[in-house]
Amino acid sequence: MGVATVGRLWCSLYISGYKDAVLITSGPYSVSRNPLYFFSFLGFAGIRLATETLSFAIALVAAFGLIYPYVIRHEEDYLLSKFGEAFADYRARTPCFFPDLGLFREPQSYTVNPSLYRRTMANGLWFVWLVGIIELVEALHEYHVLAPLIRLP
Repeated sequence: MGVATVGRLWCSLYISGYKDAVLITSGPYSVSRNPLYFFSFLGFAGIRLATETLSFAIALVAAFGLIYPYVIRHEEDYLLSKFGEAFADYRARTPCFFPDLGLFREPQSYTVNPSLYRRTMANGLWFVWLVGIIELVEALHEYHVLAPLIRLP
């Protein structure tokens, strides 16, 4: 969960204020075209570990597998239409999902809009909130304050 949260914050740092104006190809975007989604996937794995429930993990993986390929394809079509050859070159050298750390490069300095980054930080922190909620519900079940609605294996 921690890696997912920090990874999503790192990605947000690079795209805050630039997402629709500039093709970002450095930092986390130098090793994967979709690092936000990769870190989200790691977050889903963390949720699985937090819930200790196999059926919940299967549901998350299935949802991820059904939704994200469509989202990625749609976004990449948009980026190709917006950035043309520059995106085609980037797509040819950078893996779609799983990072290739050998490709990592970052700029010497990077300008960030603090107010935009602060707003996007909330998107990176939802995994932390979700784990907290899961743990709270689990504790309420253990102390018989809240009855489980369903029991999963």
